[in-house]
Amino acid sequence: MAHIILASSSPRRQELLQQLGLDFEIYSPDVDETVHDGESVEHYVERLAREKAQVVLNKYTDAIVIAADTSLSFAGQIIGKPASKQHAFSIWSMLSGQWHDVYSGICVASSAQILSTVVRTQVELQQLSHAEMEKYWATGEPIGKAGAYAIQGIAAQYIPQIRGSYSNVVGLPLHEIAQLLESVKT
Repeated sequence: MAHIILASSSPRRQELLQQLGLDFEIYSPDVDETVHDGESVEHYVERLAREKAQVVLNKYTDAIVIAADTSLSFAGQIIGKPASKQHAFSIWSMLSGQWHDVYSGICVASSAQILSTVVRTQVELQQLSHAEMEKYWATGEPIGKAGAYAIQGIAAQYIPQIRGSYSNVVGLPLHEIAQLLESVKT
């Protein structure tokens, strides 16, 4: 297989991709992640994944590039990473006792073809008490995480169930990545 580059510096995405047994390099592109007015979460994550892939492909034209972007959605609103403790508590208060959606836009690109898709997983967050929020915030885990939690970490205790791909919630839906890798023309 051709030279593969993961367009992400996320340790979680790197660990997930290693599960497919691939040899790959890392190059984290700099793209503007501003949400466009009226943009749906599905369009947003797919657009960002394609933009990340294109930036890397422009630099490494002989590579196969894997790119992704993951965001949460609740009641039609895109939920990003917490800007502060207060923001994290606001996110958890909104999601607490509710189901929300986790979307990943994924892209596999070569000089011959750019393939992308969006994967959705539904996640239930238990009702969180203020004390549980304080305790979880104190771990440091919520910082820099979409939705202010990491399902693969301490937050797993607050997630009674999911519907769909677990690896998608972590940040890289492996089944769909494998399918795109098999389909991409080089």
